[in-house]
Amino acid sequence: MKSDPSAAVQPIIIRRKKVVKGGGHHGGAWKVAYADFVTAMMAFFLLMWLLNATTEDQRKGLADYFNPSIPISRMSGGGSDGLNGSSIFTEETLARMGTGASKERAMETQSSGEDSTVAAVAAAEKAAAEAEAKSIASNLQTLKESLGEESKQLSEHLLIKMSPEGIVLELVDSESTPLFPVGRSEPSDLLIELLGVVSTSFASFENDIKIVGHTDNRRYRNDAIYDNWNLSADRANTARRLLLRDGIDRSRIREVSGKADTDPLIKEDPAAAQNRRISITILTN
Repeated sequence: MKSDPSAAVQPIIIRRKKVVKGGGHHGGAWKVAYADFVTAMMAFFLLMWLLNATTEDQRKGLADYFNPSIPISRMSGGGSDGLNGSSIFTEETLARMGTGASKERAMETQSSGEDSTVAAVAAAEKAAAEAEAKSIASNLQTLKESLGEESKQLSEHLLIKMSPEGIVLELVDSESTPLFPVGRSEPSDLLIELLGVVSTSFASFENDIKIVGHTDNRRYRNDAIYDNWNLSADRANTARRLLLRDGIDRSRIREVSGKADTDPLIKEDPAAAQNRRISITILTN
């Protein structure tokens, strides 16, 4: 058998396959590290969100759940229990610095301590308020006595009394020397002088004040639209304007109102001149 000449001269081609081995940044190890980083960041932001979304008491409860703390006395109680102190599981003998057994005893002790503290603060505030009220009343009484020495006419128009709200200074009317013209709210010279003296005394303390106008039970004729309610409120507002003109800070005036004849000073005689008055309450409560 004769061989083909062309087959003898055909070149031999060798193909070599290049194998690339993974390594360095061409590998997959960085993906694992990046996944760990993202997980840690997610856990961190979740923690920050939980801290912002919970209250202090809730956070303390969570912390105590994972790391419970048992308060034990720092000093020996002389007992036979652990560290020669009282057992925290004994209901009768409580650890000095702990709770002991159930929480009921500790809560009762804490509650009683808080109640006593609140009561002490309330008592101190009440005593301070009473001392302040007595001081103001003393100043006003001194004012009235000094007016009595200078002008009996001014002194007889001032009355001082106590009320649940504070000290009430009554500027009362009289038949001979009225504070306002009959049925009107224009102040007389007497009222202007009285409020000038009173405003000087008010400058010695910083309490807020309330102004209330009062009338007697005499009515307007023919059922007029303008009645004692309007008149008493207008007279109280006149007193307010005079006090402001005399230097009283407007922020101290808490209330200006009129009560008509509903709160007479002389109850047995609703038409008495003393029922026509301006009540200035120095608020101490």
